[in-house]
Amino acid sequence: MNDTPRPDAMAPESETPGEPRASESKASKAYVDPSFLVDEAAEMKNRLLRALADMENLRKRTEREVADARQYGISSFARDILSVADNFRRALESIGPELRNSEEPAVTSLIEGVELTERDLQKALEKNGIRKIEPMGEKFDPNLHQAMYEVPDASVPSGSVVQVIQPGYVIGERILRPAMVAIAKGGPKVAAAAPAGNDNSDD
Repeated sequence: MNDTPRPDAMAPESETPGEPRASESKASKAYVDPSFLVDEAAEMKNRLLRALADMENLRKRTEREVADARQYGISSFARDILSVADNFRRALESIGPELRNSEEPAVTSLIEGVELTERDLQKALEKNGIRKIEPMGEKFDPNLHQAMYEVPDASVPSGSVVQVIQPGYVIGERILRPAMVAIAKGGPKVAAAAPAGNDNSDD
């Protein structure tokens, strides 16, 4: 009986010196520098924070746009209604003392009905954030008023509103229609306050 081992039963060939084993090669490829992982985590955190900040800014901007649309969306309709309010005001201003003192029930009822309707209209406007501007006696403000002409009047400070030709209206924080006014010209200017403790009167 031949005890010579078969070729397939022989010990595996020795690996080439210096050549890494397969397991060692895989381990070396799987190795990652820890500093790279730290940098990658920091970058992902920054991206997440930026995305969250963008989402918060978008949410706030959307809330502002919705609030503006709710408050100012009726601006065009409100401007059309102002002409109705002007007509009511002109009708009431045209009523002379004779009609107001009339003893005719029909005339009295008509005047009261117009006044009541005008008040209800103003309440409806105010309920929707629309406020009337009647700056009689106030200082002229170009942001709220439109000067139509000047009136020489030395009894009031220059630049004061001495006549409201047409009232203005604001909606929220925005001007809906400026008030048309006449302003005083030639009056005294506001005197500057004298410094405290400056008494030069003679004894």
